[in-house]
Amino acid sequence: MKNMKAVVYKGDGIIRLEDRPIPDIQKDTDALVKVTLTTICSSDIHIKHGAVPRARKNIILGHEFVGEVVRVGHDVKKIRPADRVAVNVETFCGKCYFCKRGYVNNCTDKYGGWALGCRIDGGQAEYVRIPFADNCLTKIPDSVSDEAALFTGDLLSTGYWAAKMADIRLSDTVAVIGAGPAGIAVMKCVGLYNPSRIIGIDIDDSRLELLRKNRIADVVLNPLRDDVEKVVRDMTEGRGADSVLEVAGSKESFETAWRIARPNAVVGVVAMYEEDQVLPLPSMYGKNLTFKTGGVDASNCEEILRLIENGKLDTECMITHRTTLDHIMEAYQIFENKEDGMIKCAVRV
Repeated sequence: MKNMKAVVYKGDGIIRLEDRPIPDIQKDTDALVKVTLTTICSSDIHIKHGAVPRARKNIILGHEFVGEVVRVGHDVKKIRPADRVAVNVETFCGKCYFCKRGYVNNCTDKYGGWALGCRIDGGQAEYVRIPFADNCLTKIPDSVSDEAALFTGDLLSTGYWAAKMADIRLSDTVAVIGAGPAGIAVMKCVGLYNPSRIIGIDIDDSRLELLRKNRIADVVLNPLRDDVEKVVRDMTEGRGADSVLEVAGSKESFETAWRIARPNAVVGVVAMYEEDQVLPLPSMYGKNLTFKTGGVDASNCEEILRLIENGKLDTECMITHRTTLDHIMEAYQIFENKEDGMIKCAVRV
C-alpha cells in the first residue's frame, strides 16, 4: 500500500507530519479525494491543546480544504471522478430528523457532524476519504479558483450560518467581536444583508487595518484603546447594537457582547471557548436579549459557491501566507503564535 504525507495529532500537545497509508473507499456512499489546497484552522489548535475532548489521538487533522475526486462508491450519484470539489466541514447522512431540517451539525449518524480531522481522518494530507459524498462534497464552478473556494465548507459556512441567525434588517447596526479568520468571514456574510453599519472589534490593530483596507467593516474598535460600549451607544442614539456576533472566544469578549447589545437584540455566540462562561442574568435583567449559540450547520455550500462565482463573496484577502504540505509545520507555528500578520495560510498539496 502506498503512503502519503499527513499532519497527525499525537495527543499531549503534539502534532507531526508523518507518512500514512493512502485511504480507500469503505462504503458505497464514500468518495476518495485528492487534496489540492488545505489550510490550518483555530479548531486544529484547540485539538492540539486538548480543548476538543472528542478528538481522537493519531487522527489526521484538517477540515477546511478543496480537492479533486479520484473515485466514488457505487451509491454516489451527484459527484464523479475528476470533479473539483469543496469539502464540507461536517459529514451528514441527510436522512435523520436533524438533517432533514438543515441541522446537519447534529446529524445522528455515528460520524455525523464535525468528524473530519477530529474523529475521522481529515484533509491536511494528500488524500482523504469523504463519507456521504453526495452531501459533503460540492462541485466548484470552473470560474472559481481553489483559493477562492478554500473557505467554503467551514469559514464561509460559519459566516453564512451566523449572519442568518442574527436576524439582520436593512437599517441595523451589527457588531462583530473578533477580526480573525472566522470574524472576517462573519462580517463578509453579514454584509450580504446590507445593514446600515458593521462594527468590527478586535485587540489586534493589524487585523483592524485589514478590515479598513478591504472595507469589511464600516467602523473598527480596539477595546484596549476605545470605550467600546460608549462608542456603540453613541452611534445608535443610546440603544446599542441591533445584533452582536461574538467570534473572539474570551471571557471579556463574551461580556462585551451582551453589554453592547440593545434591549431585545440578538446575541449570536459563534466562538469556541476553552472554558465555561457565566451568563449574569441579574445584570442583564430587563434587556430581553435572545442568545443563539452552537456549532455551524454547514448546509449551504452550493449557495456560498454561487455567491463566490457571482462576485458577492470574496475572502481571498484572508490568505496572507502560502506554503506547501512539506512546510506545514512551520506554518502551524506562525499561525498558532499569531506571528508575521498571518490570518490564513493556503497550503498547496
